[in-house]
Amino acid sequence: MSIYLKLIWAYLKIGLFGFGGGYAMLSLVQNEVVKNGWITNQMFTDIVAISQMTPGPIGINSATYIGYVSTGSVLGSIIATIVVVLPPFLLTLYASHYISRHSDSTIIKGAFMGLRPVVVGLIASAALLLMNKENFGSASSDQIISIIICAASFCVVFFTKVHPIIVIILAGTAGYFIF
Repeated sequence: MSIYLKLIWAYLKIGLFGFGGGYAMLSLVQNEVVKNGWITNQMFTDIVAISQMTPGPIGINSATYIGYVSTGSVLGSIIATIVVVLPPFLLTLYASHYISRHSDSTIIKGAFMGLRPVVVGLIASAALLLMNKENFGSASSDQIISIIICAASFCVVFFTKVHPIIVIILAGTAGYFIF
């Protein structure tokens, strides 16, 4: 099977079952692209970091990059991007029409009640997925310092009115000088 067909199949699955947005689909993306040997876990971690910093949704940014890396061509980027976007677009188009017509239905309400915990679980899975040695280092002192930077960044953003971009710059600067 050609690399392009494998790429289409992988991102078709990701696009169809990636409920909850980019962070919720991270575990699906990692499973598909690392399993196929297109990238390593270290590269995946780097792609997630870069996708978070660049404009646009994380799922689309990562698809574009992984499509390029896996095929070595811009065509791979285009294919992965289109295939990851097209299924949710078509499903949303159909679902919005159906839901607006049947918004009072107990089936629709029940479906949304069932999807909420799944989305929370997928986002939690993404958080756990990113808690790896590539992000937090392999030596115990590196891990402790990384956890301190992470916790401090969370506390500053959550408990103060400091803009997240400033916290990102400060955390990156601290990491640069410490590591």
